Amino acid sequence: MRAKWIPVAIAVAVVAMPARAEDPPAPTRAHYKVATNNMKNIALAVHNYASSYQDKLPGDITDKDGKPLLSWRVAILPFVEEDKLFKEFKLDEPWDSENNKRLIAKMPKLYAPVRVTAKEGLTYYQRFTGPGTLFDPKPKFTIGNVPDGTSNTGLVFEAGDPVIWSKPGDLAYDAKKPLPKLGAHFSGMWCHVALCDGSVIRMKQDADEKELRKLILPADGEVLDTDKLTK
Repeated sequence: MRAKWIPVAIAVAVVAMPARAEDPPAPTRAHYKVATNNMKNIALAVHNYASSYQDKLPGDITDKDGKPLLSWRVAILPFVEEDKLFKEFKLDEPWDSENNKRLIAKMPKLYAPVRVTAKEGLTYYQRFTGPGTLFDPKPKFTIGNVPDGTSNTGLVFEAGDPVIWSKPGDLAYDAKKPLPKLGAHFSGMWCHVALCDGSVIRMKQDADEKELRKLILPADGEVLDTDKLTK
């Protein structure tokens, strides 16, 4: 006699896998607002710095031989209501001296990551440096002398990789090399950019590279098509 096979329903539990701990939350209006306001305040600080220093753009703090010691982010502290912190720095010492290194942990909230996380003292707010950029090693431009126009030139960008906020470190530009990564705060979606006129644009991650290079260079004489950056 053949045994009868009796079908049995086997319950299989389907467990939704939690997001990885390092995955940032979905962007919200609040995230975008904070990111935009941070950029506006940094741009305003740059303008106020320039007003106090004969129109000069804030550069890294250097020694008498021109060696960078501290970031421009330290230089503008008095203009972001952080004068007390600014006075704690020894401006004739490098960022990692015994005195200055302990101040890394005191990074202003203004420079803190938005939506994403990073190690203590790291920031994504950076500028482009290199020949032909607004912050050319041989200073050529001031906030009142931006040949392509202040509304057509990027001032500060959300970088793709963070740097120690007080350490001289930014985005290196080379016309012959690929552009560095941008937009870590809203990776895969947007990158906020403060322009030299103080306004802020939300640039898409896959922005046209040719137009992005125009935005970076303050005197290339090219007409900028912002729609290719933002739409």
